Amino acid sequence: MLASNTLLPKACTSHHLHKLGKIVINQEPADRTWTVLVVEDFEDNRFMMKRLLEMSGYRVIEAVNGQEAVDLAGSESPDVILMDLSLPVLDGLTATRRIRENAALRKVPIVAVSAHDTADFHADALAAGCNEYMTKPIDFEQLEHLLGRLAG
Repeated sequence: MLASNTLLPKACTSHHLHKLGKIVINQEPADRTWTVLVVEDFEDNRFMMKRLLEMSGYRVIEAVNGQEAVDLAGSESPDVILMDLSLPVLDGLTATRRIRENAALRKVPIVAVSAHDTADFHADALAAGCNEYMTKPIDFEQLEHLLGRLAG
């Protein structure tokens, strides 16, 4: 069964999973393959994000908690980070602040991903150093547009 805060497209249920192979993000990075760090503690959500991004030609690395995200960001230097805000060990806001402390990562776009869609959550994410905010469930057309804009 899928987690309640799943990243699946709106109106998508577990019996629609076979159709997800048709959802493709049309973003094609210009000179090289972009690396996306997906930070998500729910396995189903990570799997779907990884699958869709890889189908679109991205290299995907995964972290299951905030501390892992900080460590992987430092060692892998991703091109963009999709950061869940509710994480074990180290929450997404604290992880974002720590990533921003690394001079080499200050310009890496961090997209906050949360099931919470209130002004306070948006403001907190931006104050922590996130560049963008997306609400779960992820709208993959919106994600496609966002990644295209960040790549541009």
